[in-house]
Amino acid sequence: MTMSEVAGAGQPWVLQFCHGYDGPFLDCARQYAALFVGTTYKVCTVYLTGKPSAEVEQCSASDEVIFLDYSSRQVRGLKLKAIRDLKRIAASRDFKFCIAHRFKPIYVALLGSDLPVIGVHHAFGDYKRRTRQLFANFFRKRLALLGVSHAVRDDMRDCLPSWTPERIETLYNRIDIAAVQAAQVTREAAREYLSLPQEAWIVGNVGRLHPDKDQATLIRGFAQALPQLPKGSLLVIMGAGRLEAQLKALADELMVTESVRFLGQVAHGRDYFKAFDTFALSSDHEPFGMVLLEAMAAGVPLIGSDCGGGREVIEGVGVLFPLGDTLALAAALCHMAGLDGEQRELCALLMWQRLEAGFSDHAIREAFWRLGLLGS
Repeated sequence: MTMSEVAGAGQPWVLQFCHGYDGPFLDCARQYAALFVGTTYKVCTVYLTGKPSAEVEQCSASDEVIFLDYSSRQVRGLKLKAIRDLKRIAASRDFKFCIAHRFKPIYVALLGSDLPVIGVHHAFGDYKRRTRQLFANFFRKRLALLGVSHAVRDDMRDCLPSWTPERIETLYNRIDIAAVQAAQVTREAAREYLSLPQEAWIVGNVGRLHPDKDQATLIRGFAQALPQLPKGSLLVIMGAGRLEAQLKALADELMVTESVRFLGQVAHGRDYFKAFDTFALSSDHEPFGMVLLEAMAAGVPLIGSDCGGGREVIEGVGVLFPLGDTLALAAALCHMAGLDGEQRELCALLMWQRLEAGFSDHAIREAFWRLGLLGS
């Protein structure tokens, strides 16, 4: 037994098992570690894939972090070695339960331990496969499931109709509001960093250049609205992906090339959201949309497609438009361009209140314990 194991003897622990720490999943680990602030539990976060990293360790906000350092290829198939590793880790502490993100870690956690497992799902369709349905049903006595939105929750309930609703619930993604806002630079500094004109009216969008994000609809809606928008208005898209050439060709076809800026991948992009006058998300059935919370923290008015988890964030504090409806999107952009200073301040206040009440660490911590997934 190591010294850290001796120090942890008799202490109740939570095992958090993550597929990796790419993209938003590092903050997901932080979010779930934050659930146990102020409790007697300690948190050990394990990453199935990804090289050891001091920065990741610090950002995980956990009492211990373990990197199994598997490649994506190594965790295909039965994942027997990963199961043995997890079994060894599970025996090293007084773990009371496991929180596993995405299906592979859920699979490994259930086969590699006898712990109750709370499986967190961040996407649609994870239980569409019959084999996964059979697996979940086999372990249903010690498996509970969380979706990051009601939309994801309902998708799982549809796939697992014999489960009681209480075993498949929603726990929203959230942000550390103070930390996010502290990192966000001023409008002027953000525009200077992104090489954007200080005087322009700017529509922002952040996401992979992928069909799911449907930036094509956004470009079409912007092109349609452009004659009614303030002179020199810009659409600014942060993100990289396989559709870049296709989207640039669309902007050229619509003769708005000079008004659409593709910034590529921007490190710590959320720090520069105050550069935008409005934030538009045109995604096709977004499971949640963390960028929406980050835009809200920056006080940037929201426009979003009326589907998926994004609707649950935007409804009541922003403007929703039917998925793929360029006319409605153009109208929403014109509406946002017409907001005066007082209206923008009221919008920012409403968004801050929504963040505090529904998408903050402390609000979701209370919601988690109310769910009663752990029994008494």
